[in-house]
Amino acid sequence: MNINLSGLVVIVGNYGSGKTEVSINLAVYCKRAGLNVGIADLDLVNPYFRTREARFTLTDLGIKVILPPEQYLQADLPVLSPTIAGMIRDSGDLMILDVGGDDAGAKVLSALADAFRGKKVHMLQVVNPLRPQTSTVSGCVSMRHEIEKAAQLTITGLIGNANLIDETSAEDIYSGYEFVQTVSQSSGLPLEFITVSLELLPKIDMKRFSCAVLPIARQLVPPWLKVSEFKN
Repeated sequence: MNINLSGLVVIVGNYGSGKTEVSINLAVYCKRAGLNVGIADLDLVNPYFRTREARFTLTDLGIKVILPPEQYLQADLPVLSPTIAGMIRDSGDLMILDVGGDDAGAKVLSALADAFRGKKVHMLQVVNPLRPQTSTVSGCVSMRHEIEKAAQLTITGLIGNANLIDETSAEDIYSGYEFVQTVSQSSGLPLEFITVSLELLPKIDMKRFSCAVLPIARQLVPPWLKVSEFKN
């Protein structure tokens, strides 16, 4: 089963949900599927693990990366690139917006209301059930409402991203999938896809899922670890 997304795709979620890793890998997946892909770093809150850390890898793959001005790339400052609004209006095949965590990070979207006007926006909430804030259905719903209020946009779908980084097991993936299915049924939001790391993928029985699976090659790692290579 393939991931079928196009136009404007906004990735949101709570801190620690893994939304930036999802955004980066989704961009690569869709680029290899033949789409003209762009990705914008809209994380103006968290100075760590942002899309900009993978900018060279993404650019080498032919993905357009939109970042704050060069002089502010490593600054812990809320800098919004003036090119973002233009790219939203002319999104091409697929434009992914990687947004900061929680409602605080989502506030940047309200500042782009004029650019979003008249555009169809897919805003997807990344759910990691192995994080305290989203370990219950009520927690996921609460996070959804907080983000929607701050963003002034409506969440249209879910992404299941059950992981404990290197400690993730196959059972974590299976139970995480079942949990996000429950959230989907409770909220009425479709489950667009779930994620599985490349390292864990050989141990996973794909027949247990009724949705698409996005393989994750980890790009956002501490300096002493090596990033995973994207598989062709």
